[in-house]
Amino acid sequence: MFRIPVDKSLDLALLEVRHASTLFALVEENREHLRRYLPWVDATRTVNDSIAYINATLEQFARSQSVNVGIFTQGMLAGICGYHVIDWANRRTALGYWLAASFQGRGLMTRSVRALTAHGFSSLGLHRLEIRAALENKRSRQVAERAGYRFEGICRGAEWLHERYVDHAVYGLLSTDWTPSLLT
Repeated sequence: MFRIPVDKSLDLALLEVRHASTLFALVEENREHLRRYLPWVDATRTVNDSIAYINATLEQFARSQSVNVGIFTQGMLAGICGYHVIDWANRRTALGYWLAASFQGRGLMTRSVRALTAHGFSSLGLHRLEIRAALENKRSRQVAERAGYRFEGICRGAEWLHERYVDHAVYGLLSTDWTPSLLT
């Protein structure tokens, strides 16, 4: 199974159906925390929803359309990160991520994003990676900045989220700007 070992305490790995109950419990425990910026939370109501998500990500991975992995710290699932649909013609994709509240403040997401960035450029040969975050989502924006992404601007009214439009801060990184030193 696909896995990116990040360091002694952190691994990124494809989720399997056996992780569905754990994933659902993590979403359930963090529902209010996650709902603030993620539109899919309200539609995740049962373990079957988590099974459907995992199966969809495995199918997309098998077709080389995306890579979505669980963030495992000391063997515990802490969140999800990955590439949205990969645009192979233009060699680009966008990263998305979320982390349970109890795992925040440890640098897990920054290290995970750095590892996915290295994988995207080094292993997949992508040219551009992008991160979009709600303008007011300071923590997500800080992850992008710590991972070496450059703020490129604001995309106004980019997402319909809970009965309102949300502006996105757009961050990008090109393979020509990336160096392995950005991993530290």
